Amino acid sequence: MNQLKNFTKGLIKENPVLVLVLGTCPTLATSTSVINAIGMGAAATVVLLCSNVVISALRKVIPDKVRIPCYIVLIAGFVTMVQMLVKAFAPALDSALGIYLPLIVVNCIILGRAEMFANKNKVFDSAIDGLGMGLGFTLALFLMASIRETFGAGTFAGFPIPVLYENHISILTMAPGGFFVFGLLIACVNKFGKHKPKKKDFGCEGCPSAESCGGSCEEKKEEAAK
Repeated sequence: MNQLKNFTKGLIKENPVLVLVLGTCPTLATSTSVINAIGMGAAATVVLLCSNVVISALRKVIPDKVRIPCYIVLIAGFVTMVQMLVKAFAPALDSALGIYLPLIVVNCIILGRAEMFANKNKVFDSAIDGLGMGLGFTLALFLMASIRETFGAGTFAGFPIPVLYENHISILTMAPGGFFVFGLLIACVNKFGKHKPKKKDFGCEGCPSAESCGGSCEEKKEEAAK
């Protein structure tokens, strides 16, 4: 049950794009086409899975002071292998993704999971986490690309859609349309998802300026509440 929960958290509850708001750059850039979105999601998932497994296996070997450079080197190695495979077997996809394929090296989703999860958990758990987060990233890309390509270009996966092909909204395939769809999906997840951020009430305790203000902040807060 814990493994299933670990796997499914990346799909909605802790979706790296729509909840954690990570990997925004490749999300906006490659979500103009369903094919490109799936290709980017699959490439990032493979790199995320492999890097999580290796980093977890070497977590007791890698020195703590140089762990981030080591993570980047490992991730760069997997990205290079994925890029070579894409160039060999899907040159059209490699051309479409362009610079965003090698930029997976600095994707904050991959480095973030390495630092926050793989560095602290066992190999199998890290593999499940990487797979779930990768599929969550792919799902977010697919949803954005489906909306942007369908209504922005009048096609789906390159196939024209009757009526919409002649009456498409071109701005959805541009940067403003990408931000609009991105914000729309985040709003939907916040509205209908179970994930609700907790509100924190910050008081004077622990504040380095508490003595100098004489509690005036607390008084202003009480007045505002009234």
